[in-house]
Amino acid sequence: MHAKRSVQAPTDPVLTRRLVLTPVGRGDVDDLVLLYSDPVVAYWTGPWTRAGVEAWAANMAAGWTADGVGKWMARARSDGSLVGRGGFTRFDLAGEMVLELGWAVRDARTGRGYATELGRAALDWAVTHHAELPIVAFTEVHNRASRAVMERLGMGPAGIIRREGLVEGRTGIHPDAPFALYRL
Repeated sequence: MHAKRSVQAPTDPVLTRRLVLTPVGRGDVDDLVLLYSDPVVAYWTGPWTRAGVEAWAANMAAGWTADGVGKWMARARSDGSLVGRGGFTRFDLAGEMVLELGWAVRDARTGRGYATELGRAALDWAVTHHAELPIVAFTEVHNRASRAVMERLGMGPAGIIRREGLVEGRTGIHPDAPFALYRL
């Protein structure tokens, strides 16, 4: 008799050395509000309202159902405390369907390698579940911390895209901000 090998479903928890990654769902709104209220997280990802977080969480849950891909909540394996969120969004980038890798780590936990650990787990997950899709990541050109994570993950610069975001030296959100695009 051969032992049956279990195949991991896309929505099964992903374990890393320090993190438990679980698909974002509607039940994660309180933790997401906490995450997005951190000043540095809010600077790069905000501004957020509770209604906006609820809509985003519902959209992520729908993405997991429709596409088998989405963002995870990242919690510490040691005590279940919130570390951040990250993972993929499937979307059309100039006519090419891609997985966009992104993350946000609580302010108190930055600088400890959590974004890189989450990113590596996501890349490993993608090989199993969506190997056919190219992987990209992007951030505002002046977000040096996120660009450094992309480089640690083995991603290389692939140009500039423009979308709504921050522009260095200017206040507020701008409709045509430059984002550094990276590809695996």
